[in-house]
Amino acid sequence: MGVLTIIISGVLVGGMYALIAIGLNAVFGVVRVVNFAHGELVVLGMYTAYFAWTVWSVDPYITAVLIALPLGFLVGLVIQRFVVQRLLDEPLMQMFATFGLLMLLQNLFLAFTRGEPKAVRVAASSASLDFFGVSVSVSRLVVLGAAIVVTIILVVFLRQTLYGAAVRAVSQDRGTAALMGINVKVLYMVAFGVSGAIALMAGALMSPIYTASPALGFSFVLPAFAVVVLGGLGSIGGSLIGGLIVGVVEALSGYFLDPALKQAVWFTLFLAVLVIRPAGLFGRAGSEEIGQR
Repeated sequence: MGVLTIIISGVLVGGMYALIAIGLNAVFGVVRVVNFAHGELVVLGMYTAYFAWTVWSVDPYITAVLIALPLGFLVGLVIQRFVVQRLLDEPLMQMFATFGLLMLLQNLFLAFTRGEPKAVRVAASSASLDFFGVSVSVSRLVVLGAAIVVTIILVVFLRQTLYGAAVRAVSQDRGTAALMGINVKVLYMVAFGVSGAIALMAGALMSPIYTASPALGFSFVLPAFAVVVLGGLGSIGGSLIGGLIVGVVEALSGYFLDPALKQAVWFTLFLAVLVIRPAGLFGRAGSEEIGQR
């Protein structure tokens, strides 16, 4: 296996990490809520794609856009309204609440599936393209493409629209933004809605790659948190680049060192960035403190 093959494999894995982290950053970077249940929302997207495929014969890529996106937005609104809204000034209780939500979703998945793994196998699951002699998985390439498209859309939205400016204002100083007439509660609900929509879409797009199981979500959310902090809180572009960095580092360390050490290597990188630059590679200095005042 050549170095080019390893790097391409790492980029494709990093694309999945990035897409999940972008959804997480929509909440973590704006509302400053540590949503431990984000990975379970990705798994919910996988089960949604499986249900649509087995019951209605709907392709998972169609499900991702037409079903997972609106369903995820609705789920995000419900989580914000009934779980997080009353705990906005209680960061510790927010973590307990979202961790409780994680356990609730895991047990619901377990109850409905009886713990049986659910897989979606379509033509794209085994399809590949030749890239300079390297076989590239089509299904993973689709996820990478989705991560890039979502990043561009969100960056343009945040930088070029009035509503995006309001989101940035709230993320920087909630109190002052409220005094300027911005409806903070509505923006928080939208942030959670967008986060949920991206999470379920990511799950649907990844359903041809992974076999869904109730406990799979935690294996996604752990690297996603590392990617968010590595790229920078509130930096959508940073999440994309951070995800690619983590994917490549994981692939290289797994090949040259030991597959059992690959997570340890990128966690070491994560800790090093925190020590040297707490705001992340692309975050503004001091952004880690914003929202805590």
